[in-house]
Amino acid sequence: MSQLPHPRTGDLFSSPVPPGSGWPGDPAEASTPVAKTAAQVRRLAARAATVDELDGQISVCRACPRLVAWREEVAVAKRKSFADQPYWGRPAPGFGAEQPGIFIVGLAPAANGANRTGRVFTGDRSGDFLFAALHRAGLANQAVCVDAADGMRLIDTRMAAAVRCAPPANAPTPAERATCAAWLQAEWRLVGPSVRVVIALGGFAWRAALELIGSKIKPAPKFGHGATATLTSAFGPVTLLGCFHPSQQNTFTGRLTEAMLDDIFVTAKLLGNARAGNEHGG
Repeated sequence: MSQLPHPRTGDLFSSPVPPGSGWPGDPAEASTPVAKTAAQVRRLAARAATVDELDGQISVCRACPRLVAWREEVAVAKRKSFADQPYWGRPAPGFGAEQPGIFIVGLAPAANGANRTGRVFTGDRSGDFLFAALHRAGLANQAVCVDAADGMRLIDTRMAAAVRCAPPANAPTPAERATCAAWLQAEWRLVGPSVRVVIALGGFAWRAALELIGSKIKPAPKFGHGATATLTSAFGPVTLLGCFHPSQQNTFTGRLTEAMLDDIFVTAKLLGNARAGNEHGG
């Protein structure tokens, strides 16, 4: 299999990238257990004891044959503008703080974004829009997010996709969503104790977050940009905050502007600080 240089490090990689071969930020090793069925996903997710262990297992998952075939097909065929680069071609694990106050939930990686770079929301225009806003809000150390070796660091914030593989037409099936939900539940089990605000990017992420938190509110709170719901999780109260997804369809048409996204992150910080103050008697 031919190899190409990573655009930043210059190291040579095959597409898809084998685990443990030195890709920047790769959480897996060649020996990391690989889930090949939904039952194996549930079993490994339930046993993961640390965020690093979970991220590694997510990054090598092969439980959904259609998604595996698509992500690897894209990694070989590639977009013309990235034809000289290796593609990650594997699931995108979560990224950011291991004890976050803010947890951002999206839908799925982009075929030529995270599926290429190996880091969620990295390498496409949606990510450019999102990370720039995080930086303006003081939740990221830099505005530019290009690849997994660019030095990006999130502050008191973590992000993850409800579905970890790039799906054809950006549309995972119900079965694929259900299989991948166990990974998100495990991530919540590990990072949820510190989370005060969950930001849902889009209606699907909103529904996934409600399920994740374990909301029993009936009727279920409705998604909307700026919508909030105060919920009780296994770890205590948490605020769910809705935000239009930073897709090009939304940002190019003005449905989601920079100011609107800035408002979401300012609100998240205010809600998080208020909740933290209440927890400490402030």
